[in-house]
Amino acid sequence: MVQRLPSPWQHPWARTVVRRCTALTFTASEEKILVADKSGDVYSFSVLEPHGGGRLELGHLSMLLDVAVSPDDRFVLTADRDEKIRVSWAAAPHSIESFCLGHTEFVSRIFVVPNHPELLLSSSGDCTLRLWEYRSGRELHCCPVTSLQEPTEPWSDKRFAVSRITYWSQEDCVALSCDGLPVVYIFQLDAAQRQLVPRQLLTFQHRVWDAAFEEGHGLWVLQDCREDPLVLYRPVGGQWQSAPESAELRRVCAHVRVNWAMLEGCAGVDSGFSSLYKATCDNMTTYLKKKEERLQQQLEKKRRQAPPPGPNGPTKKMRAGELAQGCSS
Repeated sequence: MVQRLPSPWQHPWARTVVRRCTALTFTASEEKILVADKSGDVYSFSVLEPHGGGRLELGHLSMLLDVAVSPDDRFVLTADRDEKIRVSWAAAPHSIESFCLGHTEFVSRIFVVPNHPELLLSSSGDCTLRLWEYRSGRELHCCPVTSLQEPTEPWSDKRFAVSRITYWSQEDCVALSCDGLPVVYIFQLDAAQRQLVPRQLLTFQHRVWDAAFEEGHGLWVLQDCREDPLVLYRPVGGQWQSAPESAELRRVCAHVRVNWAMLEGCAGVDSGFSSLYKATCDNMTTYLKKKEERLQQQLEKKRRQAPPPGPNGPTKKMRAGELAQGCSS
């Protein structure tokens, strides 16, 4: 059944996927949609044939968290829970061009830089933003996302992952929104030096659901607040500042409020990154603690069972028993 939503969004058709979808993207030609799922597979759906079924393109042995394509549609890039980024040939996905390895936790997001199609940005549960030359799998730079925040911030002791990477081609600017945090991190991509430069931390009163650059306009930030859902930022003197209220901003916010129930049902749901971190178990500490408890119990038992000493100290029989015990130990 076709469900029509209030303007400006419409729902012309729906597709059924085998497993829960974790990420999707259009190919550069916009002829297909690539859908990654929780079982580790990527399916393609034709845009030109809206009633056609999905075609299995490639698979991982781990849950996929993001999928991207190169600007020329030659490569499909996939990121999984097991810290890997895989670069496959689109025409023959079983043929792997490279792996980008270096993250120490699940890879939450990947992004091919439009201005520099040979470069890839990636984020992870290890709180780093990394720059890659993805065809060779070579890591060019690793930048901690937390380099922009103060240790006194309320969320400084929390583990978090980047939920969105968005890019502004005009100034090679990268913005990151994070899972459940009221912040947006701004970085600068220095393509000549092949590195990422921390620039600014934007803070909000409500948690950020999403962020996106609009070329020539600014940075739109969607937050968990029905009365004030959207904030527009523009660069002023090298710093991003909140734009004053305008007729355009009021109009867009009005459309968002009309569809607020839909947004709460998708953007407002936790991404579930917290369940993807590797579990740690310190078996040695537990073992040593239990061993110490057993020794204490044995000593206490011996003290309770030992006969009281005679008037002239331990008896001969007790001394012999202690000597035998010492020899056996």
